[in-house]
Amino acid sequence: MTQGKGTREGGVLADVSALGPGGHAVVVGGGLAGVTTALALADAGVRVTLLEGRPRLGGLAFSFQRGDLTVDNGQHVYLRCCTAYRWFLDRIGGAALAPVQERLDVPVVDLARTEGNRLGRLRRDALPVPLHLGRSLATYPHLSLAERASVGRAALALKGLDLADPSLDTQDFGSWLTAHGQSARAVEALWDLVGVATLNAVAGDASLGLAAMVFKTGLLSDPGAADIGWARVPLGELHDRLARKALDSAGVRTEVRTRVTSVSVNENGGWSVQVPGETLEADAVVLAVPQREAHDLLPDGALDAPENLLRIGTAPILNIHVIYDRKVLGTPFLTALGTPVQWVFDRTEASGLKEGQYLALSQSTAQNDIDEPVAVLRERYLPELERLLPRTRGAEVKDFFVTRERTATFAPAPGVGRLRPGARTKAPGLYLAGAWTATGWPATMESAVRSGVGAAAAALGALGRSRGLLPDFFEEAA
Repeated sequence: MTQGKGTREGGVLADVSALGPGGHAVVVGGGLAGVTTALALADAGVRVTLLEGRPRLGGLAFSFQRGDLTVDNGQHVYLRCCTAYRWFLDRIGGAALAPVQERLDVPVVDLARTEGNRLGRLRRDALPVPLHLGRSLATYPHLSLAERASVGRAALALKGLDLADPSLDTQDFGSWLTAHGQSARAVEALWDLVGVATLNAVAGDASLGLAAMVFKTGLLSDPGAADIGWARVPLGELHDRLARKALDSAGVRTEVRTRVTSVSVNENGGWSVQVPGETLEADAVVLAVPQREAHDLLPDGALDAPENLLRIGTAPILNIHVIYDRKVLGTPFLTALGTPVQWVFDRTEASGLKEGQYLALSQSTAQNDIDEPVAVLRERYLPELERLLPRTRGAEVKDFFVTRERTATFAPAPGVGRLRPGARTKAPGLYLAGAWTATGWPATMESAVRSGVGAAAAALGALGRSRGLLPDFFEEAA
């Protein structure tokens, strides 16, 4: 192994001996958490090297080519209350490419009802909380009048919960809903409609603490908090191309296809980061990688209970991609009841498809489907789409394929809160970032960005740098 200081440029380590007063930080992992950390550190005057083992940035929110199409591995959305991710989009110059809808409006189709009576909508009015959802709830056709009234009472009880109460994390959301008068139908047609998409778990499997955070912040904090935003371009345009451009402009050295094999304290009290054939020396290291990878890279003594990282469960998301020879869906997206289909998005324009329509089905809590063969999934889901979208019945399927993320998110099970570590470790100069760390949020793009800012703040303090340039969004969505 050759010893040296620097980053790889064209396969050769570039000299970083003249680091300046900010020191040198190595960020391991080029997902949203790592990119955020690198940008925040660089903005504060730190010399930063970002290392990513894959050939691209973006982590689990990325794009790939399939013939002439640019395909997202999965449909990712965010809410207006996701102030950290919105800052990230602004920081990389991508906000206009992933706008938020003017006002929350979610079409909900219930296949258990007769045709012509299947459509309901969840939308808000320009009224203060909680009146902004009052008309929508009062006219929501998928619940009885009594169920709608009970939902209102449960929402008020939820609003009264203290998110700082650690006991919330020991309870499951489903039991709390039952105790507050929610029928199985109300859970299916409303609470899980939102919860499965944001938590990647049904109510009975989700921590009350995380569920309360989602609903209080998204639906009960500000009238516009739950307005939905999504990328109108491929995710790779945002999280790879524009992210690289921002990193380059900030002076960050970004190396892809560079896998870190070990992280250790060097003889000077700093850090040595080993990559195949080379060693990088650093004053601070941020591990912005999945929890199991972080566990394997942590030096002894860095956490009191490193085995807790391995106890954080994971949950899969399956994405089904169907290309029709004609337009079959007239809205940007919809969600469904009475069918295995959860959310359906129109990805035609973003993918570059010139003829027909490209639909992406986002299937959370996909434990039962994640390993099924494509042929089985095709046989299962195409008839469901015919039931859901009448115009598919005479349409030709031009392509059908799936993308699978078996460890898409951490599982938000009761008790997970005590397993999630903060940004600081017991090893001076070593920090953690990732959606799985203790951000208070479920495994979302918002959580990833927040973790990156948190790790950068901790590192800047240790490096003696000002935190004044860090974004101040932590109180906005509290």
